[in-house]
Amino acid sequence: MNAPSNRSRIDLDNWRCAPNGRWSFQNLCEIVPVATVGLRKEDDDADCRETLEGVAVPYADGERVPLLAHLARSEADALVVMRDGVPVGEWYAPHVDRHKPHTVFSITKSWTGMLAGIAAREHGLDPERPVSAYVALPAGSAYGKARVRDLLDMSVDIEFEDKYLDREGLFDRYRRAMLWNSDPLGTAETMAGFLRTLTSARQAHGQRFYYASPNTDMLGLVIEGATGQRYHEYLAKRLWEPMGAKGAAYVTVDRAGTARAAGGLCMTARDLARFGQLVLDGGTNGAGQSVIPRAWIDDMRTRGSRQAWTDGNFNDMFTDKGSYRSCWYSTGNGRGAFCAIGIHGQWLWVDPTSRLVTVRLSSRAAVSDDAASSREIAMMEAISRAL
Repeated sequence: MNAPSNRSRIDLDNWRCAPNGRWSFQNLCEIVPVATVGLRKEDDDADCRETLEGVAVPYADGERVPLLAHLARSEADALVVMRDGVPVGEWYAPHVDRHKPHTVFSITKSWTGMLAGIAAREHGLDPERPVSAYVALPAGSAYGKARVRDLLDMSVDIEFEDKYLDREGLFDRYRRAMLWNSDPLGTAETMAGFLRTLTSARQAHGQRFYYASPNTDMLGLVIEGATGQRYHEYLAKRLWEPMGAKGAAYVTVDRAGTARAAGGLCMTARDLARFGQLVLDGGTNGAGQSVIPRAWIDDMRTRGSRQAWTDGNFNDMFTDKGSYRSCWYSTGNGRGAFCAIGIHGQWLWVDPTSRLVTVRLSSRAAVSDDAASSREIAMMEAISRAL
């Protein structure tokens, strides 16, 4: 996609606002500093047009909308359906360059969760140890008595709210520290510095699911502390390259070069699907190499706490048997499906029953939309059953 006519007016104050996201979500490296994770190695141009026309998405009002029509009306950018590492269905919006890395926002968390599993095997990262064993923390920090497991499972007791539209409070300060928002006051705060200032709500860690993005950014610092390597370099060497990625990828960084482990990754839809395939295959790549420990993935899929989810702040999304473990959602849908989710409509859905991995990328105007999420869940399940 060529730069839009208003490119000179797209900046840190409006890059996530519609319609700018249709361009900026594929060109984030022009707006925010980034570190390279992978370079484009192959054209990856093999045509994939196995029919998607027969799939219909059931809406809550009873309407059954053809899949391609649903994608167009829901501000989707890309859809890739993969089985056994081979795309079996694919669609791109007219404005999308399929070879350009697209931001996946909080799907990044699920990459970080798997990277922690690799660090556990290679460097002894222990989820039961305190965060302070890997990251120096001041007295009174919310993370001072938290375990690494609490970061992985979003069960830290923390005074923080993901208020995506905030422009003057704590969330805006968080975004300024990661260089995602403008900083008119010139505070020059780093992300690590910001994380160390967060406080506890004076309840117990490990009791309930409470979604707070700083937890996964702290997990990125824990991984760096355990491995002695920078996040993006460890990700590239231990996950991206052995996974068999073919396209370019990068992660946003702050002014100190610290990677945004909670939401900064950008990649192609096909490479995101390859990641889902790797997890579906128990962490083993096409060459038979164990990239992610199978035991870590099995733990993620089976040991999420139902009680923590029921008591948590997302419990209306997967109401039956949902849970959250190691930065992944278990849907409890009876098919063993698990997924990763990002704001503005990013989805990675893995269905073990049909052995399908489905990726949906989007530049949806709404940051978060419960009704839209319900429709996307219905879409994923419809694809899994139809193909």
